[in-house]
Amino acid sequence: MEKLAVRRVGVLVKPNQPEALKTICLLAEWCGARGLALAGGPRTERERIEKETGCAVETLEHAELVRGTDLLVVLGGDGTMIATARMVGDAETPVLGVNFGTLGYLAEFTVEDMLPALDSVLAGAYTIDRRLMLAADVYRAGERLMHDRVLNDVVISKSALARIIEIETWVDKKFVNCFRADGLIISTPTGSTAYNLSAGGPVIYPSMNAVVITPICPHTLSNRPLVVPDDVEFELVLKTPREEVALTLDGQVGVPLEYGDRVVVSKSRTTFNLIQAHTRNYFDVLRNKLKWGR
Repeated sequence: MEKLAVRRVGVLVKPNQPEALKTICLLAEWCGARGLALAGGPRTERERIEKETGCAVETLEHAELVRGTDLLVVLGGDGTMIATARMVGDAETPVLGVNFGTLGYLAEFTVEDMLPALDSVLAGAYTIDRRLMLAADVYRAGERLMHDRVLNDVVISKSALARIIEIETWVDKKFVNCFRADGLIISTPTGSTAYNLSAGGPVIYPSMNAVVITPICPHTLSNRPLVVPDDVEFELVLKTPREEVALTLDGQVGVPLEYGDRVVVSKSRTTFNLIQAHTRNYFDVLRNKLKWGR
């Protein structure tokens, strides 16, 4: 891998994580010793960092942070990494995750690993794992209600008290099925080990160009998960009236759906560029993080 030309490092911190704030001082010292700028945002976050750590950090709003830096260091857990993936968007800024959560599936480096990992990045001894992202659009009566990207999954699901729902599903304008289930998951390879796995879907190797459609508690046992190429376009139409149904993106962003609403899902033109160690083995991650085979 070529050396990454780094002049300014951005830092994003998991909310309400004091231990992560302390790590910023280590990062500030590392950047200062190498003549690099360190930026964090927004302003309220910077003021909190300076108050609690005494370390001065340049202020950038989130949009500027992802476009005005050459490398993002995320101090948080997998949820923070997933939110960062959506925020980075078209900028495609490389991201190095330092785990302050519980699982650390995406944020793979420990605090002790952070500075050696950053030195490896400057030396060109690293790997960029370009993770597939999906674009999701919601249409109601021909008007687009929302647009966003996801790293893990697009989920249509009923509320706890709602009855079974029907979701008409099309792939590249070809009718697939009208799923009668508690919901439907459209998952990337990254998301295949999340909700998809809990719903009985397959684990997909991260570099595969594939997406999986997984019904949630389907009414018919023959409605099994379906793996399709990642360059197709999905159209999901809610066919159930008078029920509480929601669309959820990565488990973090949601919108209520109504009868006849269309959800269009396609491959995003951008990827989430995850910095990893040369020695990383995906099967080690499955065994150690997800307790695979135990």
